[in-house]
Amino acid sequence: MSHPDQAPPVIGPDAESRAWIRGLRAEGVRGEDARRRLHDLLLRAARFEINRRRGSLPHLRGGDFDDLAHQAADDALLAILGKLDGYRGESRFTTWAYKFALLEAAVRLRRRAWQSREVPLEPEHWSVLPGPDASPATSAEGREVLGSLAEAIETELSRHQREVLVAIALNGVPIDVLADRLNTTRGALYKTVHDARRKLRTHLADAGLRFAAEPEEASR
Repeated sequence: MSHPDQAPPVIGPDAESRAWIRGLRAEGVRGEDARRRLHDLLLRAARFEINRRRGSLPHLRGGDFDDLAHQAADDALLAILGKLDGYRGESRFTTWAYKFALLEAAVRLRRRAWQSREVPLEPEHWSVLPGPDASPATSAEGREVLGSLAEAIETELSRHQREVLVAIALNGVPIDVLADRLNTTRGALYKTVHDARRKLRTHLADAGLRFAAEPEEASR
């Protein structure tokens, strides 16, 4: 039995995962072979994810989906090669790598779905309206919160914060799509949304109101 003050053992990569890392870092034929094998693995993962989601884009042909899968695998491979030092072995290397392909495939599909759509930067609806079964007191409280929230969005937020928050939290624009349209990064948009929500919470708190229904985080 380990001593209660003893630090837990550090779990590192298994033998197979270490072999992947060595191969991907190698020069010459060995490195090229490791990268080719990894790309094949990523392509299978991307195809799986795209086939799972392809119902959202019924107008695309099979070749279009395969092209998206190849693009996702290419981007995932580049991302993995740039983050090899961040792999700590908490899961198998292939499991860790799969997640990059799944993410890139989802991003590609969201971008394609919004390719010809206008990104709405003004509110189309207010998802925080009281439900139909709310009591009169709850409805009145909800209307008060909603009115104060709408006012805060108009007066407390900068134009950029307002547009980003409305697009992501109210109109459901995927954050990667918005990042492309605004020529910025996902990280910068997450920071904008965080700062905007903090301002809104402060405004409501100063007014003696509480807004418990936080908008969901944007999807990845």
